[in-house]
Amino acid sequence: MAKTLKRSKKTRQNVPEVRISIWASLNNTHVVVADQEGNTLTWATGGSSGFKWAREATPYAAQLTAENAVSKAKTLHGVERATVYIKGIGPGREQAIRGVVSAGVELSAIYDVTPVPHNGCRKKKIRKL
Repeated sequence: MAKTLKRSKKTRQNVPEVRISIWASLNNTHVVVADQEGNTLTWATGGSSGFKWAREATPYAAQLTAENAVSKAKTLHGVERATVYIKGIGPGREQAIRGVVSAGVELSAIYDVTPVPHNGCRKKKIRKL
């Protein structure tokens, strides 16, 4: 007979200060709420907030996504302060930060961690005929 594994119940930890990572791509917005060590507490995306297809890429969807993720973290873990790390060039960058503020979390800092190429790859050689 196969053994059934018992899963332990997750304990609700009280985490007053968190990191909020926002990835604003051209097609969607991802919001992850993690503790100071980087362990994920809650997350939300445009699709999990009820938007599908092209509507995931709107600023309104980004705002609701951020509000959903932060309100979940507030009720489950007692979040009060946050440091925001934002990455990407999508249309929901600023609105996602406004969503975090409107959810009732005090921001301690906002960092832009969008990767910027320093000159990029080498170009192809010129075709000679």
